[in-house]
Amino acid sequence: MSARSAARVRRWRRYLADERAEAALYRELAQRRTGADREILQGLSDAESRHEAHWLALLGDDAGPARPIALRTRFLIFLARHFGSLFVLALAQRAEGRSPYGADVDATEQMAADERIHGEVLRGLAVRGRTRVAGSFRAAVFGANDGLVSNLALVLGFAGAGVTSATVLFAGIAGVLAGALSMGAGEYVSVRSQRELLDASRPDPGSEEVLGHLDVDANELALVYRARGENADDAERHARRVLGAGRLDSALLSTVEEHEAVGGPWRAAISSFLFFATGAVIPVLPYAFGAGGWIAVAIAAGTVGIALLATGAIVGVLSGASPLRRALRQLAIGLGAALVTYLLGLAFGTVLG
Repeated sequence: MSARSAARVRRWRRYLADERAEAALYRELAQRRTGADREILQGLSDAESRHEAHWLALLGDDAGPARPIALRTRFLIFLARHFGSLFVLALAQRAEGRSPYGADVDATEQMAADERIHGEVLRGLAVRGRTRVAGSFRAAVFGANDGLVSNLALVLGFAGAGVTSATVLFAGIAGVLAGALSMGAGEYVSVRSQRELLDASRPDPGSEEVLGHLDVDANELALVYRARGENADDAERHARRVLGAGRLDSALLSTVEEHEAVGGPWRAAISSFLFFATGAVIPVLPYAFGAGGWIAVAIAAGTVGIALLATGAIVGVLSGASPLRRALRQLAIGLGAALVTYLLGLAFGTVLG
């Protein structure tokens, strides 16, 4: 076997293992879903099995024994079992989007197209999960990041000014309580206001009672749809359909999906409070355990940096973006803000000293 053909066989074996792993992952996800979602995921698994057959046909006797499921796929299955499928779908979406089949002469155009469409299918499934967690997740992530960054900046600002460790500790505790209460109250008002705006935009269900008394020729109902952005002809046809049915559009009368996207005000407020406090307490811990000076500053900055990397990576995964890029961006912003306040603290300490 030539060196080139040996390399191709190794590549085909890798593709075969990848297809088997993806098929196994989709089967695992399908077992944990019901209805249309289950059928969709099973369809993806069947498609990966067809791709598997393609590589088996090319390999023939060179296929060798089946490789065990890759560690990455095992990890994704673990996430699906214990934390739900949203993280898994987002990660699988990125994997499908990086398929090498488009540039590989041994893969068919149909296979390359399948992989691209699989990414869109997974995107659609992930959107549903993102919509369900959007309100509470937004409050949780923003709360945690605000707590990490703002209280680290506060603590390092006081530390830079040269005050005692006890003073830094008390300032940090005050920052935890004040910031968490402020975040919780602000998130409650924000979400409550959004829901009230949605309700204000919803048509009055009582309007349905007067439909039978409207003048069909004048058709004032058409003005309702023109006010909502339709042109005159479309509004006229729309209104006549509604009058014929004798009831308003269910889409206009329902704001359930919008409310789900916004979330509940109390849930958002509690999440924001708890996650802000969780993030804000991290830079305080070194001082609470008796550390001081440069050691406490280094521990606070290091632990907050790790937490910022984790939250940034989570946001990246759920948004379908690069986890590493989002994590590094989060780290740069957070530590950059803390560095500025530390330098300001040094300046004030020098002036007042």
